[in-house]
Amino acid sequence: MRICTGLPTRQFQIAYMSGTRARNPVLDFEIDRAALRYTGTELQRPECILAERDGTLWSADARGGVMKIDPDGRQSLITQQRSGHFADAGNEATRYLQGTLPNGLAFARNGDFLIANFGTDCLEVMSRDGRSKVLADAIEGQAIGKVNFVLRDSKDRLWVTISTKIRNWMNALRTDLKDGYIAVYEDGGFRIVADGFGFTNEVRFDAREEWLYVAETTGGCITRLRIDETGAVTAREVFGPSSLGKGAWPDGIAFDSYGNLWGTMVYSDKLFVMTPEGDLRILLDEGDPAKVDALEKQFFSNHVTEEVLFATGVAQRRGWPASLSGASIFRPRGSALSKAAASLTSGRRSPVFP
Repeated sequence: MRICTGLPTRQFQIAYMSGTRARNPVLDFEIDRAALRYTGTELQRPECILAERDGTLWSADARGGVMKIDPDGRQSLITQQRSGHFADAGNEATRYLQGTLPNGLAFARNGDFLIANFGTDCLEVMSRDGRSKVLADAIEGQAIGKVNFVLRDSKDRLWVTISTKIRNWMNALRTDLKDGYIAVYEDGGFRIVADGFGFTNEVRFDAREEWLYVAETTGGCITRLRIDETGAVTAREVFGPSSLGKGAWPDGIAFDSYGNLWGTMVYSDKLFVMTPEGDLRILLDEGDPAKVDALEKQFFSNHVTEEVLFATGVAQRRGWPASLSGASIFRPRGSALSKAAASLTSGRRSPVFP
């Protein structure tokens, strides 16, 4: 597994003129493929990345914890209980459906790791020395489902996405199933706040925490929810295009300080960005057209096979782009793109955009 980083083809500053920002720099932003570089070695499924201001990266690791990547490249693995299940599994179904599989990550206020475990279907917390406990393994008396991502807001509420209630998530990659939902964990209680999503993936709040943006992987779009002070949903709408185009399987999303929403498309290997007005730009497309076509054909017929699904992302030996993180992406008085990382769930390293 690997993390990819890249340099923009032009370095731009976000200028302030009489207190007003200049033209949105993402409108002119381009990625120079030759400038992409990778960080991290021998990672196992770095599905999600957290970044600290000093440049330290933390990536989810299929061995049962997180990998710390220091700014100088040194690595250290911190696990709840080290597992070789992911690497040793005989087939993809076993690899992705059994054992521990840390997926979404967030920092707790004290620096511990909040973990959405896609393997155990639990919401967990782990200290930086590996001590861990389960925060929730059921909701309203029922099994949670496939816990995908966790986000902590400024009030210490945990917003958790459940992609599907189907144990074998591969059977949920279809157009006619909308059983994904979002739940909030607060004061030891777990409640559902919104449902009816097509494979709920990562979520992010805007800067004011007024809108929660939701990546719907099988819905092919970004939905946003207006959230009031109590955490209740007061409005719901699609943000931007109703479909993000060919190979529209959005996965990870993250805001920059300019209000642009960056995202990845898993399986079709794309990096995209949406302006605050909802305009879409595809910045990078590394997918194999024939393999994306084959998967789309199966997807729209509601019959995705393991063989076709896991053929995507492998030919380029880069893996699936899954998540985005960064100490900052656009900084008002600094460089345009800084210490932003995109995780790849196959391969041995991950890409980073400095």
